[in-house]
Amino acid sequence: MVPLLPSVLVVALVVSAADVTLCAGINRCVARNFGHDSVVCECNSTYCDGVGPVSLPPLGQYSTYLSSMAGSRMEPGQGQVRVNSTGAGLRLTIVPYQKYQRIKGFGGAMTDAAAINILSLSAGAQEQLLRQYFSKEGIGYSVVRVPMASCDFSTRLYTYADTPGDYDLKSFALAPEDVKMKIPLLLRAQALSPRPLSLLGSAWSAPTWMKTNGALIGKGSLKGQPGGKEHKTWAQYYIRFLEEYAKYNLTFWALTTGNEPSAGEMTNYSFQALGFTPEEQRDWVALDLGPALQSSAHPHTHILILDDNRLLLPHWARVVLSDVHAARYIHGVAVHWYLDTLVPAEASLGATHQLFPEYYLFGTEACAGWSSVDRGVKLGSWDHAEQYAHDILEDLNHYVVGWTDWNLALDQTGGPNWVKNFVDSPVIVDAKRDVFYKQPTFYSMAHFSAFLWEGSQRVGVSASAKTQLEFSAFVRPDGSVVLIVLNRSSSAIQFEVWDPAVGYIPCTTPAHSLLTAAWNAH
Repeated sequence: MVPLLPSVLVVALVVSAADVTLCAGINRCVARNFGHDSVVCECNSTYCDGVGPVSLPPLGQYSTYLSSMAGSRMEPGQGQVRVNSTGAGLRLTIVPYQKYQRIKGFGGAMTDAAAINILSLSAGAQEQLLRQYFSKEGIGYSVVRVPMASCDFSTRLYTYADTPGDYDLKSFALAPEDVKMKIPLLLRAQALSPRPLSLLGSAWSAPTWMKTNGALIGKGSLKGQPGGKEHKTWAQYYIRFLEEYAKYNLTFWALTTGNEPSAGEMTNYSFQALGFTPEEQRDWVALDLGPALQSSAHPHTHILILDDNRLLLPHWARVVLSDVHAARYIHGVAVHWYLDTLVPAEASLGATHQLFPEYYLFGTEACAGWSSVDRGVKLGSWDHAEQYAHDILEDLNHYVVGWTDWNLALDQTGGPNWVKNFVDSPVIVDAKRDVFYKQPTFYSMAHFSAFLWEGSQRVGVSASAKTQLEFSAFVRPDGSVVLIVLNRSSSAIQFEVWDPAVGYIPCTTPAHSLLTAAWNAH
């Protein structure tokens, strides 16, 4: 592994082959090449690259931020909006009167594994890592998914009520993983964030004594029927979770009805799961979870159904949301990105929005390196960054209001994970060297999360000709415009942006790059 400084980033004084010190005040990427198609940016307790708070130039000018396979990382640019067309062969026209969904936010998951990795660093490096995600100089994460008890990214199997037959949940207690790791880190993230974080809770499995198979893993569902004692106790378990976290001043924006209910319907499934059919989920929400939440101290916490792959849509939504008794308690549909290539976004997300436009769609889990052909951590993989950007753009263009990455940080093997289900993460920690690496996927997330504030609204954007570019446009609450463009092709593409309110903006996206352009429109 050789440290590499791409030419676009040469602002450094190289002290030795392994030791790179940057000029004071210039927060550029300390690039390192691990032999994949691009580089990572290395951070330690005293130094990390960053763009700082993103502010827009005055009316008549525009800002751009570029990341690329060649090595650019949120590289800033600025220019003058032109009165006349640049004559580029391709024009992207902003159509502000075509209005679509409003953005909720972007973020990642505070799993046990993420917490273990963050806490394996020195105090200074931990602070740097949390700042990168959550501070106003960071990339604007506003959503954090929190697993309720253990998942595969834990080091052991546990729930919060492991005492058999405890239907009154007298033994309910948060785990050391919550109290000593996740909660302190969430409080630190909240303290760094300029706005309240939206916490999202997801449970992987009910305690073994509530389940048909008597195990946290494998094929199994709740005993009995919705409305019965197991289903009522499982709903109360959710309420107890909210109450225990509230004691630490952490309140939840939303809960999902359970992580990947289809997994618990699979024979020999290898890690924690709880099976639900859409019919069972519908009745459990209508009879148990909905009423329990409504009569609790947390009636404003949203309920999101599904929390599984979009190929289950629109069927799942149709079964659950067509029932008035269940639908009155539900706010949205949560989707994961796995197997997205098997079903077009229009046939799943688009169709669900058309059927049930009053319920929002929200991405709750995604990670690179999960498939057998592309497994685990690839330090510097630009291909992973493109996978993220493509999926986020496709989701946003099909009414999704936010997108949540999976583990906030993993180690170099892509764990810990008790079932060895290793994957990649935007931040990879090397505890021995007390450093962390910001992967290309980190910057992929940044191009969205740093710019699309909560309340930003997607608007129309049309291309003058067929193009390989992928793009989406938004008007932010302050009236400024943001355009995000992905070029997955192997050649640079020149184009101009026409915003009728301000004029023409000349742009170039290099081969394999991601560009965010932003400007004031009034």
